[in-house]
Amino acid sequence: MVVMVLVIGGLYSAPNLYGEDPAIQVSGLRGAEVNALVLDSVVAKLDEAKIEYKKSELSADRILVRLKNEDDQLKAKEAIGDSLGDSYVVALNLAPATPAWLEAFGAGPLKLGLDLRGGVHFLMEVDMGEAMNKQFEQMVQDFRSDLREEKIRYRGIKRVAGKDTVRIQLRNEEDLSPARRFLTNRYGQGYSIVEESGDDPALLVALTEEKVREIRSYAVDQNITIIRNRVNELGVAEPLVQRQGQDRIVVQLPGVQDTARAKEILGATATLEFKLVDSKGDLGAALNGRVPPRSKLYEKSKVGPVLLEKRVILTGDHIVDASSSFDEYGMPQVNISLDSKGGNKMSAMTKDNVGNQMAVVFIEYKKTDQKDKNGKFRLKKIEEVISVATIQSRLGRNFRITGSGSQAEAHNLALLLRAGALIAPIQIVEERTVGPSLGQENIDAGLSAVLLGFALVLVFMLFYYKKFGLVANIALAANLVLIIGVMSMIPGATLTLPGIAGIVLTVGMAVDANVLIFERIREELKDNRSPQQAIHHGYDSAFSTIADANITTFIAAIILFAIGTGPVKGFAITLAIGIATSMFTAIVGTRAIVNATWGGKRIDKLSI
Repeated sequence: MVVMVLVIGGLYSAPNLYGEDPAIQVSGLRGAEVNALVLDSVVAKLDEAKIEYKKSELSADRILVRLKNEDDQLKAKEAIGDSLGDSYVVALNLAPATPAWLEAFGAGPLKLGLDLRGGVHFLMEVDMGEAMNKQFEQMVQDFRSDLREEKIRYRGIKRVAGKDTVRIQLRNEEDLSPARRFLTNRYGQGYSIVEESGDDPALLVALTEEKVREIRSYAVDQNITIIRNRVNELGVAEPLVQRQGQDRIVVQLPGVQDTARAKEILGATATLEFKLVDSKGDLGAALNGRVPPRSKLYEKSKVGPVLLEKRVILTGDHIVDASSSFDEYGMPQVNISLDSKGGNKMSAMTKDNVGNQMAVVFIEYKKTDQKDKNGKFRLKKIEEVISVATIQSRLGRNFRITGSGSQAEAHNLALLLRAGALIAPIQIVEERTVGPSLGQENIDAGLSAVLLGFALVLVFMLFYYKKFGLVANIALAANLVLIIGVMSMIPGATLTLPGIAGIVLTVGMAVDANVLIFERIREELKDNRSPQQAIHHGYDSAFSTIADANITTFIAAIILFAIGTGPVKGFAITLAIGIATSMFTAIVGTRAIVNATWGGKRIDKLSI
């Protein structure tokens, strides 16, 4: 058993000996295809620039070119990026140099944190203006539907230009008091509802300062949650996502060099709106500028220009799950699951509109070159109809949408919808890439600490416990191999600088168990027991003490991991793994070596 565990641990820790190659990664934006022609273009450009490379690889969704050094990596990025255009992302990467035979076992190198390997640091700012705009748009829709249900007649409901106020113009004076009373009871605190002075009966609805602060805080908190979900979708281990100030978010992604891909996923504000096609409207007249008041013309559409009702049936806020797959014709589709409220809305709408057409509108915000008065880049709202289908039957909480284009587009759309739509658009106001020099210095310092501590312990054990000290040293070396092997096997485990501190601590704790055992054996020998009896009683007597000490420390490590963040988690996970492996090597491993060396033999003296 000991040999088998050591072989498996050595197998999965071996990839860390091979290091990583500087590489260039080419991937498509919004479904742009990456194929052999693109690979040929990339290789030709490298040959033209006289940049030597180790290997080029084409996978399902990207091209990876391995280079000899970091200087060639930067030159290659510049050469390739200029030739491929805006449809492709050319990013720096670090590709594991793991041999194919190790990859066949699923073995890969240990993931390093931002403080060791480097990575990307983003400072994002939430667009509070757009957050408030969405709030007032929602208020207008809610007031319309609520007053309609209450059968209170109104002439119009709209936001007052340039003010954070919604104006509700009623039909007559008699409706003024019932409308005010109803809205006050329905919305309660947070809303200021007053009658407008003038000839027309109207109500002015504004938000209190406390409500505005609540909306702003909610926008940041909800965006943090959604960004964390998107980071998880990116597969980044041990990310840092936290609030900074009133409207900013800090995101750190260890090991990520594909900044364009990270920005595309993290900053995207993709969501969906489901609307009915205006079957009564004249599309030709709308194209000539005569759009009906209750409708909106969408010229950007995969099915050509389409006229939709302004009324939104459902938004992406009700989506709880989304996945990409293929339909019965082999075309990509996105499968969507709604929450109960969204399912009820979809069911009620489709029940009365069987035979009519429903459109799916994809909405996202893109940064423009224009700046506002505060010096921030303005965002442009882009709306595209990605699907128009006839409602064949009443829909419920689960349904599908088609027309996403390629499988890559369907996958990206599903990822964004599954992670959630941002409450408000965000802008990246600062972007830093932590260079490999800082990471290498930390790695060298950490390795020096581990090796120095390891060497001092080895010398002490060998000098003080002689041959038994040599056994403890073998177990100590095996313990380090197992720690690295286990952390390499766990998908989310990442080695950080505090994690290295945890390894140094477990080195001391691992040898501590052997010290307890060896001292117990010495005591048994002083009591005139035979060497075989001393070994047996030494291991049995020390086990309970070692177990108690390690279990209590393991519980502390679990608590640190549960309530800690960032560096604390890194320390806790290496400590927990180190405790488990040290228990195995210090007790089971050394006992196996001792039994194999001295067990079953007639001996008069032990070298301890």
